Amino acid sequence: MITRLGVASVYVFDVDEAKEFFIGKLGFEERFDVMMEDGFRWLTVGPPGDPMFQLHLAVPGPPMHDEETAETIRALVAKGVIGAGAWNTDDCRKTYEEYSARGVEFLQEPQDRPYGVEAVFRDPFGNWYSLNETNFEAFDSEAMSKAFEPGS
Repeated sequence: MITRLGVASVYVFDVDEAKEFFIGKLGFEERFDVMMEDGFRWLTVGPPGDPMFQLHLAVPGPPMHDEETAETIRALVAKGVIGAGAWNTDDCRKTYEEYSARGVEFLQEPQDRPYGVEAVFRDPFGNWYSLNETNFEAFDSEAMSKAFEPGS
């Protein structure tokens, strides 16, 4: 039985630039930065509030992808069509102000939503992320069904 998500990956073009963004601008911590036996760099970061979670900063290419696949991934990321996830925060507006001051590019300022407050930002490569301050309704399927059209 699966108990939780331990590692997720996001595609970046330069691991050092990505490391600086996630640590320097978002305040994440380094989890691992090691070179594997096949020359593959395993670099993971994560938010201080969740020490068991690792975000793998992955460069498209060998050994995981051939060059054609890597180029397709890079093009999609650069185009800004890949949403890489949603990060939770206790105070979306405050975090928005802090991150904006650090130079994080926001696509959407904080907005009130049925599930809380949401802003949207992107990393230097084009991936976009939702920044959420969730409320109790976010975890109440009946409340969400009243706020949004059913999916099925």
